[in-house]
Amino acid sequence: MIVEIINTGSELMLGFVLNTHQQWLCRQLADAGYPVTRQVAVADTGREIQTAVRESLTRADCVIVTGGLGPTSDDLTRDLIAELLGCPLHLDEGIANGLREFFAKRKRPMPESMLVQAQVPAGARVLPNPNGTAPGLAMAVPPNMFRPGGGPAWLIMLPGPPRELRPMFVAEVLPWLRREFPLDAPFVCRTLRTTGMGESYVEEKIRGPLQPLVAAGLELGYCAHYGAVDVRIVTRGAEADALADQAEAVIRRELDAYIFGTHEAELNAVVVQLLTERGATLALAESCTGGYIANQITDVPGASAVLLAGMVTYSNAAKESLLGVRPETLAAHGAVSEATVREMAEGARARTGADYALAVTGIAGPGGGTEAKPVGTVFIALATARHTFVLNPTNRYDRPTFKQLTCRQALELLRRTVLGT
Repeated sequence: MIVEIINTGSELMLGFVLNTHQQWLCRQLADAGYPVTRQVAVADTGREIQTAVRESLTRADCVIVTGGLGPTSDDLTRDLIAELLGCPLHLDEGIANGLREFFAKRKRPMPESMLVQAQVPAGARVLPNPNGTAPGLAMAVPPNMFRPGGGPAWLIMLPGPPRELRPMFVAEVLPWLRREFPLDAPFVCRTLRTTGMGESYVEEKIRGPLQPLVAAGLELGYCAHYGAVDVRIVTRGAEADALADQAEAVIRRELDAYIFGTHEAELNAVVVQLLTERGATLALAESCTGGYIANQITDVPGASAVLLAGMVTYSNAAKESLLGVRPETLAAHGAVSEATVREMAEGARARTGADYALAVTGIAGPGGGTEAKPVGTVFIALATARHTFVLNPTNRYDRPTFKQLTCRQALELLRRTVLGT
């Protein structure tokens, strides 16, 4: 089966908006056994959209188009595809009534322009949108229409906003795909998420032990992020599950403590879950990360059971008054030092009563570094009831990446300490 994706939107081509649909949809489809063959992005113009759709339909069994279903003048996808397929539009009263109810519940007048979203091409299946106003559409493309001698194809149109597209895809499109295009053979795709090792080191550890399984049909892939590497295993056929189980066992044996989760697990959520399960609490004292660690923790539902306090002690005065860092420590060692970060962590723990306290201090740059402490210098401390651990990595990146990586290193120190690894 050939699947192609067309993302529409002039904002994508101008660089104002990041194309998150590409990654998310490709990942969802690959995990379900329908890897995407081709993905393109085009501007909101009639010629570009119709050309891209026509070209994809000469090859693909299923074409997914995102964006352009809303009520404004640049939302052209619905009309252009109806024209391309020769399907006249008609007003769907069910959708129209739903739009009127949507605005009535919010006690807002409905602009008449909103009703354009109730225009449906003849023969199209409507995909409900409980999270917005523009429904999705699914249309069958007759055999031979764009690829002579070829079979029928399907065209799926999804709204552009991620908060609407994603639940619609999961609830409507994936079940439909499984019904219309059942897989010929079992398909297994698993991802093991690691942190603390570079991509080349991860490959070096597992490549040899996995070689016999690769020879038996295992597909192996790597995806590197800042401070993390995902290991992806793909297997097909009657023995797919057994082969995947063997591969996962080998990877876990070789990487062990570096694996923090599977599939789409995030380190912040893993840490919150570990602390919650143990009834443990956390305090944070941040300098160079400016509250980024607290933001990551509070992004996780249920974080209130874990996080007692987060203090952004950017200045020396704040380190002294809020955390109890001694003036003589700052004078002798500086704000970016092992001695200072120890006192930050221990002070945060003492003043909040938390079971664990993380502290970070460093030089994010681009200025402020010295020969002794260059830009990228970081000290991370974790205070517990028994010990205070300190890490001293060097994260020489731009400021946003510096903060992200330092946060990940701090959370990984906490994860390993909680697990006792």
